[in-house]
Amino acid sequence: MENYLADTQHVRRTVKAVEKVKTWQLAVVLLMAVFVTATFLRLNNIGMIERRDAVYAADEAGDAAQLQRRLYDLQRFVSAHMNTDPGRIALERSYQRDNDRLKEEYMARQSDSPYGNVYKQAADVCDPIGQAQGWRWPDVRYTNCIDQELSKYPDASQSQGQFKPLPPEAYYHTFVSPLWSPDFAGWAVVACVVIVVVIIGRLITLGVLKLMLRSKYRQI
Repeated sequence: MENYLADTQHVRRTVKAVEKVKTWQLAVVLLMAVFVTATFLRLNNIGMIERRDAVYAADEAGDAAQLQRRLYDLQRFVSAHMNTDPGRIALERSYQRDNDRLKEEYMARQSDSPYGNVYKQAADVCDPIGQAQGWRWPDVRYTNCIDQELSKYPDASQSQGQFKPLPPEAYYHTFVSPLWSPDFAGWAVVACVVIVVVIIGRLITLGVLKLMLRSKYRQI
C-alpha cells in the first residue's frame, strides 16, 4: 500500500511539474516563432529578387562579363538559402542581340547564285510586314515569313544554308533553392518544429500520466 501511495504521489508531482508550463504559453511562443520565421523567409526571398533584378539589368546593359558575375551571384545565393526559387531566368536581351548579329551575318553573305543573297531579299520583304504587324526577328511569325519567301528560291536557299534563329535553351537559367538551409530562416523553422513537438509531447505526457493516476487509484 505504501509503495502504491508513493508511486501515486510521484506521478502527481510529475503532472504538476508538466502543468507548470501552460499549453497557451507554448502556443504564444510558437506564434512568435512563426512570425520570426516568416520574416526571415521573406528576407531570403527579397535577397533573391534583388539579385535576379541585377541579372536582368546586366542582360539589358549587354555587359557579358557583368552578366556572368550577376548570374553566379544569384546562383550562389539561391543554393545557400531556402525560399529563394527564382523560377526560370530568361536572358531575352542577350538572345535578341545575338540573333541580331546572326541576322547581320546572313545579310552580309556573298553568293554566286544568280538570285543573289536570298536572305537579304526575304528580309527586305518581311521587315516592313513585321514592323506593320508589331513583330520582328527572331519571332516565329517573322521566321515563317522568311521561310515563305525562301521557298521561292529553293535551290539558292539550300546552297546558302538555313536561316534559323539561335536555339533559346542556352539563354534560360534555372536555379533550385534547398528545402532547408542553415541560415536564420532555416534555424527559425527548426525552432518552430521543436516547439510543436514540445506541445504535442506535453499533451501526450499529461494524458499518459493522468491515465496512470486513474489506474493506481483503482488498484488502491
